[in-house]
Amino acid sequence: MRWLTEDEQSTWQAFGMASRLLVDRLDRDMQAQGGMPITYYELLVLLSGAPERTARMSDLAKWTNSKPSRISHAVNKLEEAGWVRREHFAGDRRGWLAVLTDKGQAALEAAAPGHVASVREHLVDPLTPEQLTQLGDISRVLLSHLTR
Repeated sequence: MRWLTEDEQSTWQAFGMASRLLVDRLDRDMQAQGGMPITYYELLVLLSGAPERTARMSDLAKWTNSKPSRISHAVNKLEEAGWVRREHFAGDRRGWLAVLTDKGQAALEAAAPGHVASVREHLVDPLTPEQLTQLGDISRVLLSHLTR
């Protein structure tokens, strides 16, 4: 077993705490400014970028690294708000599609400026341009490693 050095442990703890606090802050800001949890915003973003603003529910679960039941619950809430509708997937009787409605697109567009401001305030602006470049490089390395 290779234990973490003191510096590695300190870095790990700082990274873990900072990432949890950042996601919590972004979620609270989105709730306050956009009227939805950050996870719902992320689903709307994914749907807005999908062809015909439509995606399979199973793909949404995969893209968000969520359980299908969690995506189903979130889409239920988005459907209740009129932001998403469900449709049967033509090629699969058990498969469902989530479709972003015009009302959902409008909700996304209304929430986006607040989200960008929150990301800028809590992630981008505290870092120097060099640190932001390093964070991007590090994040892409971790993403590549974790999605293999």
